[in-house]
Amino acid sequence: MIKWDKWIADCRLGLEDRIYQQDDDIRSIFQRDYDRIIFSSPFRRLQDKTQVFPLPGSIFVHNRLTHSLEVASVGRSLGNLVASAIKGNQESPFMNRIGEIGAIVSAACLAHDLGNPPFGHSGEYAIADFFKRGGGLKYQNDISEEQWSDFTCFEGNANAFRVLSHQFSGKRYGGFALTYSTLASIVKYPFESSLAGGKPKFGFFQSEKELFRKIATQLEMVQISENPLHYMRHPLVYLVEAADDICYQIMDVEDAHKLKILSYPETEALFLNFFHPFHDQIVLDNISANLTLVTDHNERISYLRAMVIGKLTRECALLFISRINDYPTIEKIIPLFNDLPEPSKSAMDQVRRVSTERIYNDRTVVEIEIAGYKILGTLLEAFITAVVEPESFLSKKLLSLIPAQYQNQDQTFYGKIQSVVDFVSGMTDLFALNLYRKITGMELPGLA
Repeated sequence: MIKWDKWIADCRLGLEDRIYQQDDDIRSIFQRDYDRIIFSSPFRRLQDKTQVFPLPGSIFVHNRLTHSLEVASVGRSLGNLVASAIKGNQESPFMNRIGEIGAIVSAACLAHDLGNPPFGHSGEYAIADFFKRGGGLKYQNDISEEQWSDFTCFEGNANAFRVLSHQFSGKRYGGFALTYSTLASIVKYPFESSLAGGKPKFGFFQSEKELFRKIATQLEMVQISENPLHYMRHPLVYLVEAADDICYQIMDVEDAHKLKILSYPETEALFLNFFHPFHDQIVLDNISANLTLVTDHNERISYLRAMVIGKLTRECALLFISRINDYPTIEKIIPLFNDLPEPSKSAMDQVRRVSTERIYNDRTVVEIEIAGYKILGTLLEAFITAVVEPESFLSKKLLSLIPAQYQNQDQTFYGKIQSVVDFVSGMTDLFALNLYRKITGMELPGLA
């Protein structure tokens, strides 16, 4: 059984000795996590970071900020469904903590993309590729093998944990000072990069390794190995991951319809596939009745999308509950989406096929991925050269452009490179593009 009294902990990173009196606050400590994130600068910057399609445009598709808000909404529903089921099936002196599952999952969902660089997932690949095959390769022998893997397998999720927990220059210890449970619920792959197998799937950089160990020890997360450091997942990560899967896969289809990449009949069929003519007949009758009242195609697709998200949310909550007694012993990570019941499983497989063939290979998506590679590679080359060779005229000028918070106190080679990765990954799409134009001489301030 999950030890909820250990896994839902209200201690905050960096403020462990502070005792919170909640009687004078209408928010729980976990709801306050949500508020700390939503009022932060890194969260606001997500409004100008690509989700899939280029930004901005005459048609308002999703960006990282709107995606995160939607994931948080679905995550809250998932968490509340799970909490309700647990309360109805067992007696526990920790029911108040169990009731906070929705708040914890929602806060973790809100923060899950804070470490993603500009230009969507291609930004992650661009950073990793710069070190694998680009100009960063020459620094491989200057840092340890474990540190090098942090860069060649660059992972937005691990970077989110750093953004939330690292003491950047001028900031307080503990970063956002979030609760241990919220921080643990963000880490999809609770192991270091040497276990990633060359893929962008790991949970923390070497610089945050001991911070994660501290959190995992406090929550009594099960440790699989010491070297390399590897833990079993915090159970609530499964709900955060499911909320993300539900939103990005389904919302990308809706965006593709708005952009006329997918026709209305195609999109309608993709969403109706989630409902079985026999088991879901009442639902299908209601859908049919509601669609007759609406003639606008975008509104129809929005309605169908909402019905699909609701169905997937209920199914994922049931899957989580069915595994609940096994989580303390599960070493292999099996996302809830892997075990969806029919017809949702087949319908989601079809969504993935169409997304790969038609959406993610659309010309506009490919063009921004190519641009992202060029822009991020150029920025990394320029600023890393500046931090490792700071005495030249150009280096001094470039260093003056790096904000003070990214001036890493760790002056090792690893720390210097990481300071630039922090700076570049935190940029918005537009800021990265403008800075690229200026440092390459393509654009000058004050000149038309």
